[in-house]
Amino acid sequence: MTDLVTFGETMLRYTPPDGKRLENADAFAVHVGGAESNVAVAAARLGRAAAWLSKLPDTPLARRVERTLRGQGVAPAVAWTDEGRLGTYYLEPGAGPRAAAVHYDRADAAVRTATPDELATDRVAAADCFHTSGITPALSETLADTTADLLRTAREAGTTTAFDVNYRAKLWDPATARETLGDLLGLVDVLFVARRDAERVLDRRGDAETIGRALLDAHGNEAVVVTRGSAGALAVTPDGVHDQSAFETDTRDPVGSGDAFVGGFLARWLDDRDVAAALAYGAATAALERTLDGDMALVSPAEVETVLDGDADISR
Repeated sequence: MTDLVTFGETMLRYTPPDGKRLENADAFAVHVGGAESNVAVAAARLGRAAAWLSKLPDTPLARRVERTLRGQGVAPAVAWTDEGRLGTYYLEPGAGPRAAAVHYDRADAAVRTATPDELATDRVAAADCFHTSGITPALSETLADTTADLLRTAREAGTTTAFDVNYRAKLWDPATARETLGDLLGLVDVLFVARRDAERVLDRRGDAETIGRALLDAHGNEAVVVTRGSAGALAVTPDGVHDQSAFETDTRDPVGSGDAFVGGFLARWLDDRDVAAALAYGAATAALERTLDGDMALVSPAEVETVLDGDADISR
């Protein structure tokens, strides 16, 4: 049985060297990245049987995505097509006071037309947990419907559902996101949301605990995890509140750290539903991911345990 199945778009990321801009770079580092596949990779690296569902064009670049995820222990279940393209994005690193910038090139991506009958929905029904994010329904009306269908499939099969709001202002406005997500959050068992997204998109105000309690009451989730960036994360469940601070880290590349947190959380939570332990595991995984180039958390359970124990040192 698969522990975790995720669904969403994965792209190629192109990043110029530090000190270069997109307009004058003549070389780029290439990474594979997508919110849901990043979660699957983190979980797989931490010992979980993880699969990723998506739709890809039958092209060399898309096959690179599939091969990369498989190489990290994820089982891709891809609907291949001759139509559409693979989305890409460009990350221009910043250096104070110049902010980093992300530029997307994902129009006509094949995944935007993915429907349930093309996807391995049997994997969703047989998994312990199904995860997706708010990025996916933002990509097209078709994907909004498919996301809802997959969450219902999971619910009907008794599969735990996990969802990260993961709001992207370049994909949709807060009002549209609020309307679409309002129909989905009642299908979610474990909800992840950044505090800023809860305020801007879900129209929830107050501290993290107030927001978590309000969402739990509104949607009947099993747990609501409110992330707070450098302030850590807080989880609200019907049994109580759990607070987790962030671990200190030397940040090299912050992209993907939120997905690493979710992947680490789910990898530990699936053991015994221990929310406090899962929060710590997620925070440690995110801290490690920030030290690495690229979107994926290429970490090990031993490294996570070392962070948790506070024994980080040179490995000899």
